[in-house]
Amino acid sequence: MQEEVENRTVNLAISTSKLTGRTLVSAFRKYLQHRSGVKMRKPMGEQTVDQLVGQNQGATNIEIEGTDIRGFKKILDKYGVDYAVTKDLSKEKPRFLVFFKARDVDVLKAAFKEYSAAVLQKEKRPSVLERLKHFKELEASLPRKVREKTQERGL
Repeated sequence: MQEEVENRTVNLAISTSKLTGRTLVSAFRKYLQHRSGVKMRKPMGEQTVDQLVGQNQGATNIEIEGTDIRGFKKILDKYGVDYAVTKDLSKEKPRFLVFFKARDVDVLKAAFKEYSAAVLQKEKRPSVLERLKHFKELEASLPRKVREKTQERGL
């Protein structure tokens, strides 16, 4: 138990009687030396295909056509899925291959369902330019007020 506590905490003791730049630099070097010895954490979220396959948990992929890969990445990050995205340029329309761990299949189905619902909702929304054109036509059809400008001169 004590070893775990010692491994997780870093004690940084500096003699403060003579606090100089050299003392601070040596303390920082000791800290960096300690951090280099600490075991690196496994990558999470977006990563390369090699990193994903290197975790030895199996990888599967799905294809996504279109260019809104950012929205899909945002949803994958929300669900905490480890994934890797590659672009397939063999066809004229860009296609994305999303690799993910085999154990994340159920989570990915939920994320994909949310993404497809968001895309459908986006398509249902009317275009802002179309609405603007409609309002311009309405405004043009309204009768104009005729203003008469007369200048009165007083004594």
